Amino acid sequence: LYPKGKVSEIQEKQLTTLGHNINAIEIDGTFDDCQALVKQAFLDVQLNAKYTLASANSINIARLIPQAFYYAWAYRQIRKTGKEIVFSVPSGNFGNLSAGLFAYKLGLPVHKFIAASNANDVVPKYINTGVFEAISPSIATISNAMDVGNPSNFPRMQEVFGGQLSNMSQIIEGYAYTDEQTRAGVLELYQKYNYLACPHTAIGYLALKERTLAADEVGVFLSTAHYAKFLPEMEAILGFSPEIPERLADLLALETKNTACSTTYEDFKGILEDILS
Repeated sequence: LYPKGKVSEIQEKQLTTLGHNINAIEIDGTFDDCQALVKQAFLDVQLNAKYTLASANSINIARLIPQAFYYAWAYRQIRKTGKEIVFSVPSGNFGNLSAGLFAYKLGLPVHKFIAASNANDVVPKYINTGVFEAISPSIATISNAMDVGNPSNFPRMQEVFGGQLSNMSQIIEGYAYTDEQTRAGVLELYQKYNYLACPHTAIGYLALKERTLAADEVGVFLSTAHYAKFLPEMEAILGFSPEIPERLADLLALETKNTACSTTYEDFKGILEDILS
């Protein structure tokens, strides 16, 4: 499932040109609407009596467990510095950050995590004010994979800290950035470091930069996606067209195949049953 008009052309091609047993359903709504439909399907007794359903995104705990290991891999490379490690994580549905928290709870000596968000800043606001207020509908930004107004993994984050904000805020800090700031971050990474970063990755960089690391700290910001998936935006920011990997460029010539669907559960259920039958 993906939200209509809220992914880039290359992102849509990645979802809709695979063929074989892959079916793309274009939801006339937001990412939150897609998640709501999937969660409702999981709770549908009739549907689950006939089929075994699972999610490939971070709704599924099995997605988070492998992600926890690259925090350990990063720490393994950095521990020789003898400094405290700070991870800055571009965050939308908060699966990646939750995976980092799992690693932390398993004993990885992480000093701080940074929840780096775009205008859909419900978790940074919660960390800074103690008030959680979902955004509905979510706000469309140039970091579209993070356009989540009610993150699925927020309850998991709360569970890690026993539901106590005071415990969460000791280990997680939250920052949020506008599209204008994000564009400036993409440009700065290129001009200062000759590094091409997607808008999501730039938000992780900006948050780590804003925090101002202490002398005994070392920071890692996580990357989210290949910059070429956001080509029109990258061209506008940089003033030139960056190289597209062949494997992505080849997708542009392929035919898009999808099924349109409303945000109504019965419509989605009908399409799902047609596909599975």
